[in-house]
Amino acid sequence: MVIGVPKEIYPGERRVALVPGVIPNLKKVGIEVVVQAGAGNEAGYPDAEFEAKGAKILPDRAQVFSAADVILQVLCYGANDRNGADDLPLFRPGQVLVGFLRPLGSLDTVRQLAGAGVSSFSFELMPRITRAQNMDALSSMATVSGYKAVLLAADRLPRMFPMLTTAAGTVTPARVFVIGAGVAGLQAIATAHRLGAITSGYDVRPAAREQIMSLGGRVVELPLETAGAEDKRGYAKAQDEAFYERQREMLGRVVSESDVVITTATVPGQRPPLLVTGDAVSRMMPGSVVVDMAAERGGNCDLTRSGEIVVEHGVTLIGYFNLASTVPYHASFMYARNSLMFLLHLVKDGRIDPDRDDEIVRETIVTRGGEIVHPRVREFYKLPTPQKA
Repeated sequence: MVIGVPKEIYPGERRVALVPGVIPNLKKVGIEVVVQAGAGNEAGYPDAEFEAKGAKILPDRAQVFSAADVILQVLCYGANDRNGADDLPLFRPGQVLVGFLRPLGSLDTVRQLAGAGVSSFSFELMPRITRAQNMDALSSMATVSGYKAVLLAADRLPRMFPMLTTAAGTVTPARVFVIGAGVAGLQAIATAHRLGAITSGYDVRPAAREQIMSLGGRVVELPLETAGAEDKRGYAKAQDEAFYERQREMLGRVVSESDVVITTATVPGQRPPLLVTGDAVSRMMPGSVVVDMAAERGGNCDLTRSGEIVVEHGVTLIGYFNLASTVPYHASFMYARNSLMFLLHLVKDGRIDPDRDDEIVRETIVTRGGEIVHPRVREFYKLPTPQKA
C-alpha cells in the first residue's frame, strides 16, 4: 500500500501532513510513502530528510495522486475552500482521503467527494474518547493556535505581560481574559500565565472550571443557566439568542477591564456566537488587544474582520486564522503523529481495512462507495436515510 503526501495548496499554508520521523513506523507495517517534491520545505522538512527515512520523492502532484492508495493532507477539499477543488480530477474511485474536510461546511463539497468515489475520513469528527486521544489532530492544531494567539497579542500590546520590579519602579502585569476554555483556550490561558499575565478564563461548560484553575487562571463565573451547554461529545452546544444577549451584557464588564481578550468560541457547522460587542471594545483602554480565533467563520466580536488586523476605538483587533500554519514545524510534527496513529488503526495486513463497527471509524468516515455515509453529516444537511449504510 502507498500513502501519498501532496504539497498543501491553500494560500499561505506551510504545514505538511507527514514528517520524516514517522515514515519508519509505516514501513514496518508494509506501507510505502511518496511525497511531492518540496512538500515539507516551508515546515522545515526538506526532501532529503524524507528520502533518508525511505520515502520516494515525486516531482509533481498528479504523480503523487496516481501512485497513492491513500492521500494524506492537512487541508483537504472542503477545509480548503480556495483552490481545493483543483484536486477533484486527480482522485480515482476507491482511493482513501484523510485530513481536515470541514464536512459541515458545504454539502456540495461533500457530494463532490462522494461523487469521485473517494472514501474520506475527517479529523474534525474524531470522537473524544480515550482510545482516540493520540489521533485527535483537531486538538493538536488547537493547542498550537492557542499558544500562537497569545504571542500575537503580546507582540501588539504596548505593555509587558509580567509584573517586574525594576530600579525605575514596579511594572504592573497585563490582564488577559480568555473566552472559551476548549483546547485552544486552555493553551492560551497556560501560555499567558507562563508569560506572567494575570489570566482569567470563561466557558459556558461548568466542567471547564477546574481546567482553567489548574492552569493558573482565574475563573469568571456568570449567573447563567448552563446545564445544557455541553453535548455528549464534549463540545459546547449552541444556545438561543436570549442566552447570548445576557452573556454579552455580563461579559462586557470583564472585557472592558482587560488588556487582552482572546475569544475561541465556535459551534461546529454554525456561525460562532457573538460574545464581544463594539460597545465593550469601546470601553477597553487604548492599546488593548482582541484576538478573535473564531474570525474565519464570522468571529466572536462584531468588530472583527476576517484575516485582517484593524484598530477600532484605539483597540487592535486581530482576525487572523489558520494560526497553526504559522508554527509549521511543530504543527506538522503533531499532525503527523496523530495521522500515523489513525492510519495504523485503519491498516490490517498491509492495506486499509477499516472495521465499520469500530467507533473511531464510524465517527470519522464521511463518504464511501459514492455515498455520504456519516449519520451526523446526513442529519445536518437533512438528507434522507440511505438504503445501505
